[in-house]
Amino acid sequence: MRFAELDAVTLDAYGTLVELADPVPELDRGLRERGAEHDPETIARAFAAEVEYYRTHAHEGADSGSLAALRLECVKVFLRALPAKLDPQDFVETFIDSIRFEPLPGTTASLRALRRRGLALAVVSNWDIGLGEQLAKAGLAELPAVSSAEAGAPKPDPAVFLLAAERLGVRPERMLHVGDSGVDEQGAVAAGVGFAPAPLSSVVAG
Repeated sequence: MRFAELDAVTLDAYGTLVELADPVPELDRGLRERGAEHDPETIARAFAAEVEYYRTHAHEGADSGSLAALRLECVKVFLRALPAKLDPQDFVETFIDSIRFEPLPGTTASLRALRRRGLALAVVSNWDIGLGEQLAKAGLAELPAVSSAEAGAPKPDPAVFLLAAERLGVRPERMLHVGDSGVDEQGAVAAGVGFAPAPLSSVVAG
């Protein structure tokens, strides 16, 4: 599919646009402030357990109430995995503040190249409704965010792609999605959207 055949490009977030900055130092600091000391490897394993839980539940954070409940449950998973006998509610803010994303190398230049072609852009990701907030923290506030939480189902369900097409005002067949996983490709194809595998810089160059 050539860019001349497109009106919009959608992009997966994690692994395509952004990467996770190491949260362990901040988590370690927060735990020590509460008298809970663990070695970095243990903290990293507990965080990995939380990530695994979040991946299958991200779409449940669809409004402020359900997002707060999701975040609390994620912290419970993290603290149980350590283990640490702390009040989960007291640790939520520290935990969320430790999670920061950074643009992958080449992201900014690739986005500029796509805009020069007159293409509409949006981030389409399996995420809670805080996706836009995380993109803003990563310096990508200008990108519209469409999350699986808003669509009501995670990829590979096509709902999030169709919602993005509706918001961008384009037909699905005039969209291209760039992602780094099988669910990206499966969901895009199911929605009638073209697919190209990450990295984004290679898609733009090609």
